[in-house]
Amino acid sequence: MVVPLQNTIRDYAWGSQTALPELLGVEPTGKPQAEMWMGAHESAPSVLPNGDTLYDVVSADPAAVLGAETAERFEGRFPFLAKLLAAGQPLSIQAHPSLDQAIDGYARDEADGIPRDAADRNYKDAWPKPEILIALEPFDALVGFRPLDRTIALLEALAPTGFGELTDQLRDGKLREAFTDFMSADRDAIRPLVGALGEAVAQYVGDAFELERETLSKLCADFPDDPGVLAGLLLNRVRLERFDAVYLPAGNVHAYLRGLGFEVMANSDNVLRGGLTSKHVDVPELVSVVDFEPLANPVLTADDDGVYETGCPYFAVRRVDLDGAEQTVEGVGPRIVCCVDGTVDAVGKESVVTLSAGQSAFASGPEGPCTLRGSGTAFVVSAR
Repeated sequence: MVVPLQNTIRDYAWGSQTALPELLGVEPTGKPQAEMWMGAHESAPSVLPNGDTLYDVVSADPAAVLGAETAERFEGRFPFLAKLLAAGQPLSIQAHPSLDQAIDGYARDEADGIPRDAADRNYKDAWPKPEILIALEPFDALVGFRPLDRTIALLEALAPTGFGELTDQLRDGKLREAFTDFMSADRDAIRPLVGALGEAVAQYVGDAFELERETLSKLCADFPDDPGVLAGLLLNRVRLERFDAVYLPAGNVHAYLRGLGFEVMANSDNVLRGGLTSKHVDVPELVSVVDFEPLANPVLTADDDGVYETGCPYFAVRRVDLDGAEQTVEGVGPRIVCCVDGTVDAVGKESVVTLSAGQSAFASGPEGPCTLRGSGTAFVVSAR
């Protein structure tokens, strides 16, 4: 089957009030609209034309919906979740676990009797959450640890009062210790450091580190006693142009700052937070999953076929740009097609679904290759 999807928009506080309405061509509600979920996650599953949720349909007969091979491989669970993400304010400093870490953490939370919907539960499921974010407009983010020599250069340029110990730790290669120390500090200890950093940024008169200074200035003003502000000193500050991407495997510390993007992840809701949020923060658990290897170049682009090659076993993403012609897209298992520009037809064996920007369709695993036609751009997500 190829059918249109009705999707839920999540109203998280950091969401933009205008980005998703503008994409969809509807009037803003005046409230933040942060994420539109496309898939079969039990928290907000997409709804099919007959009123059934995709989660219920998959649960009832995984092989018929996912395809026998995909159903067996992922034990009957839909393998990925796609989203349109619209950030008007920074998201939390966060990282996601590996499969082994998720299995272990989930078992611990279950043994401790923490309800799965509790605000202080770390592991909602036993799955990892690798993810890719593809910009639909200029998109700002903090992604992965900056190489230490560049971070030391930033600290030496700004020269904020009280940061000598941090600089010395980085010179000694003690990134884990530095990150753990300030992320674990209480708010009374953090407040003067954030104040000193904000003052140093305001007084800096050089031409270097423009994006870093822009972000640190805003974070210092908006989060005056939050350790997550200081994490911004250690992470790569990137500005993605349209269709640039970042891929975030397990352990990658990151925070999306502002912009509209198309996001795909393994079908999990496991997030470990360290700051810049009013949600549950667990620094020891966050540190336990973090990969402290610096990331020199976090930006990913599509290849000549529009494929964003990540090596992730849970999903594959291809961008299809149409100018009136027709393209057939191979893929394994279930697929979600999301139009982000123009008008695109998703053509099935017995049906055609016409999509405009922000709309999506689902093709079941047994449906076979996905054919698209029209004039516009769409993303096709499959189980590889």
